[in-house]
Amino acid sequence: MDFTAERKAMVDSQVRVNDVTSHEIHKAMMAVPRENYCAPDRIFAAYSDAEVEIAADRRLMPARDLSKLLQAADAREGEKALAIAAPYAAAVLARMGLTVTAQEAEQAVFDVVGAALEAEGVATALAPLSRPVGEGWDLIVCEGGVAALPDAWGAALRIGGRMVLVERRGAIGKAALYTKGREGLSRRELFDSSPALLAELTPAPSFAL
Repeated sequence: MDFTAERKAMVDSQVRVNDVTSHEIHKAMMAVPRENYCAPDRIFAAYSDAEVEIAADRRLMPARDLSKLLQAADAREGEKALAIAAPYAAAVLARMGLTVTAQEAEQAVFDVVGAALEAEGVATALAPLSRPVGEGWDLIVCEGGVAALPDAWGAALRIGGRMVLVERRGAIGKAALYTKGREGLSRRELFDSSPALLAELTPAPSFAL
């Protein structure tokens, strides 16, 4: 399989045509080997427009949705980013000149993507997803669906920092951009998206009599 040709086809057919005009995002997605961020037996599907398994129920977000999130985030060279359950996004941001840490809750994910992240210069951290490592982040990005946004995520941003993710409480989720100001977080809805929910960030159902 010609992965270079597959990357170009992905950018042309899934990214450019969906109003993602950032040349930096185009170049980064053309350069990052997406096949290195999915389960070895799913490499053949790395450049499809579907979610692709990584490990431990983690999946790659479709390139269309991730590129739209990153464009809304206005990621800038030299910024510091935290990619929570988002290893491919971490690699793309690193190619765009950001200093990136990828956080996962399961070692099984790093067993698959760890070498690729190291090659991109991305630091890694193993910690519960509800508790972001570090603080003062310029950008936080997540590739999984979030049913309940942890307060700690917003607290980990610097003033002026941004956060992009998909909030999903039903069949269809909403991608959102959060910006941190001195009075707290402001939210702007972006587009419909339905990534697999992150089980760790999904509240257990409650029952009342």
